[in-house]
Amino acid sequence: MIRSEKRGQVTIFVIIAIVIVAGIAVFFLIRGDFGAGSIPAELQPVYDYYQTCIEKEAKSAIDLVGAQGGRIDTGVYIPGSEFAPFSNQLNFLGFPVPYWYYISGNGLIKEQVPGKTDIENEIARYVAENLPNCDFERFYAQGFEIEIGDPSVNVKIEDMKVLANVNSELVVSKDENSARQTSQEASVNSKLGKFYGIAREIYDKQKKEAFLEGYSADVLRLYAPVDGVEISCSPKIWKTGEIEDELKSGLEGNIASLKLKGGNYELNSKEDEYFVVDYNAGENVNFIYSRNWPTKIEVIGNGVDEALMVAEAVGNQEGMGVMGFCYVPYHFVYDLSFPVLIQIYNDNEIFQFPVAVVIDKNVPRKAIFSDSIDYLGNQAEEDLCEFKTQDISVNLYDINLNNVDANVSYECFDQSCSLGETQNGRIVSKAPSCVNGYLHARAGGYSEKKQLFSSNEESSADIILDREYEVKLNIEVDRNKVNENAIVVFTRSDGKSVTAVLPGSDKIKLSEGQYDVRVYVYGNSSIVIPATTTTKCQDIPKSGLFGLFGGTKEECFDIVVPETKIDHGLIGGGDTQNYLLESDLVKGEMVVNVQGFPVPNTLEQLQYNFESFDKNYVEVNFA
Repeated sequence: MIRSEKRGQVTIFVIIAIVIVAGIAVFFLIRGDFGAGSIPAELQPVYDYYQTCIEKEAKSAIDLVGAQGGRIDTGVYIPGSEFAPFSNQLNFLGFPVPYWYYISGNGLIKEQVPGKTDIENEIARYVAENLPNCDFERFYAQGFEIEIGDPSVNVKIEDMKVLANVNSELVVSKDENSARQTSQEASVNSKLGKFYGIAREIYDKQKKEAFLEGYSADVLRLYAPVDGVEISCSPKIWKTGEIEDELKSGLEGNIASLKLKGGNYELNSKEDEYFVVDYNAGENVNFIYSRNWPTKIEVIGNGVDEALMVAEAVGNQEGMGVMGFCYVPYHFVYDLSFPVLIQIYNDNEIFQFPVAVVIDKNVPRKAIFSDSIDYLGNQAEEDLCEFKTQDISVNLYDINLNNVDANVSYECFDQSCSLGETQNGRIVSKAPSCVNGYLHARAGGYSEKKQLFSSNEESSADIILDREYEVKLNIEVDRNKVNENAIVVFTRSDGKSVTAVLPGSDKIKLSEGQYDVRVYVYGNSSIVIPATTTTKCQDIPKSGLFGLFGGTKEECFDIVVPETKIDHGLIGGGDTQNYLLESDLVKGEMVVNVQGFPVPNTLEQLQYNFESFDKNYVEVNFA
C-alpha cells in the first residue's frame, strides 16, 4: 500500500506540471510571441507604422549622407588661413560638405574620405537617435498600450538598397490582444552604395592622375597672361583684379563642361570631346566650381603687385638701338588653388563631395598617395602647428607706441600657424619651436609686417606697424598737369612695391619709409617699324640610318616680323630716391613733377628718350 500511494502522488505532480506548461504556452500564444505571423490583425497597424518610421529615418539619413560627402556628423569646423583659404568643409547651399582632400591652413593637403563601414555606422547612429521620435499619439488615442525599448540598429549598404535592422522590444496591447516583437527590418530603395562606389573611383582617378589640375592648367593659359612676347616699345599692363576675374569666369565655365563617359549628355561638336574624362561612370556626374568659393590666386613675377602686372619693353634701352625694333617679353608664375564639387546623381538621389585643385607655379600638382602631403606634392615631415610647445607673448604698436590690434601668425618652414587676434595690442599664445621663424602681423589700415623670431630661444616680441594712407596722385610734366597715360612705381626699401596707372588708378596706399620712385609718362606717337624678314639656317639630324651615325643637313627658314605701329611713346619720366613722411602722407594728395621729352616720331628719338630717363629729375610734393 505504501508503494501505491507514492506512485499516485507522482502522477498528480506530472499532471500539474503538464497543466502549467500548457498554460504558459497558451499565454504566450495569446500574446503573440511566436513571430510576426502571430500578430493579431487589430495590432498590425502599430507594427507597420513603426516600420514606416524606420524607413523614414533611414531615408533622411541617406539623403544627409549623400549631401554631405558621406557624413552625417561633419565634425568640428576648422577654418583656413590667408595662406590657404580652405576650411575643412565646403558650404554648398547651406550644407557643410567635408572635403575629401583639402589644403589645411598651414599648407598641408589632408584626406578625410569616409569608408563604407563609416557611412553604415553613421546611418545606424542617426536612425537609433531619431527613432524615439516616432509619434504613436494617434494609436494611444485609440486605446492602444505601447511599450518600446531602446533601439540598437545595424545598417548594410548595397548597390541598389540600404537595409536597416532594428533590435528593439515593441509590445503592443489592446483589449484582450497583446503582441511582442524584438526586431524589425526595413529596406530602402537607394543607389547610395553604387553612387558611393563611383565617387571613390572618381576620387582615386583624380588623386592619382590630377585630371582636374590638367584642365585647370589649360584654363590658366587661356584666360591669363603666362608666357609670351609682343612687338611694342611701350610696357604691357594688365590689371591684377581683372585677370583674377577672368580666371574665375574661365574656371566656372570649363569645369562645368567636364563630363564622364556613359553620362546622359550630347556633344555639340568634335571639339567638345576634349571635356570628356576617360572614365565610364554609367551615371550622371557634375563638376562644379563657383567664383564665390574660397579661391587662392597669387601671381609672381617682375612688375607684379596687388593692382597691376607690368611687363617692360626691351629694345629701347641704351646701347640696344642696333636691334631696330622693340618687344615686350613676359613671364608670370601663378599659384592657384580652389575647390571643385563632384556630384553623382539621378532624378531622386545625389552623392557629392568636394576636392581641392592645386596649380603650383603654373604646374599641376603631383599625384597624392599619402594622408599628409604638402601643397607641392612632397611628403610632409609633420604638421608643425600640432606641436605648439613654446609660450610666447607679442605686443603690437604704431610708430607713436599706441596699442594696435591685429591678426598674428607664426611662419616656420613654409608653414603658417595662426596665433589669433591681439587684445589691447597684446597676445599670449603657444607657437611651435622654430629657429629663424617669422611673426606675421596683419591689421586693417596698416602695412603687413614680418619680423624674425626664433621661438626656441625668444619668448616675447614687440612689433611696430606702419600706418597706411590712401594718397591721390597728380602727374606734372615740366610743371604742367598732364592728362597723358602714366605709370608710377613706388618701391620701398623692404622690397614692397606699389604701382599706380593714370588715368584710372590714381589712388594708392603708402606708409612711411624710403622709396625708389620711377615715373613713366606716355603720349601719342606715330612710329612705324617696317616689316622685316630674316632667314635663319641650322643643322638638323638626317632621317634614317645616316641620322643614327650623326649625319646632319642644313635646313633654313624665314623669321617674319610684321609691320608694327607704336601709338604711345615715352614723353616724360625719371627716377629718384625719396623718404616719405607720415606727416606728408596724411595730407592725402601727392604731386609728382618730371621732365618732359620730345614727342618721338622716330625709333631713334624713342631710344634717346629712354636713354635720358635715368638722368631726369623727379620732384615729389604734397598738397
